[in-house]
Amino acid sequence: MDIIARDGPTIVFVEVKARESLDYGAGGEAVTALKRHRMAAVALDYLARHRLTECPCRFDVVAIDFRGSEPSIEVYRNAFDVS
Repeated sequence: MDIIARDGPTIVFVEVKARESLDYGAGGEAVTALKRHRMAAVALDYLARHRLTECPCRFDVVAIDFRGSEPSIEVYRNAFDVS
């Protein structure tokens, strides 16, 4: 988990993935089921420790691609749900 932020009343947990090549896939593809599970566990712990369990939350992924002359940044808002 790279960033924990607020968007109004919503707590946002953000994973940032940067890539200089596609040797290991694009940044957005790097958030596997195992990574999502770990992010959810960290989020639940954070919400409990800060007594924020009643706040809405979401998981975003930011993918940064450094392959071109200018970095390309994609934000996947509400990238996945925790069931």
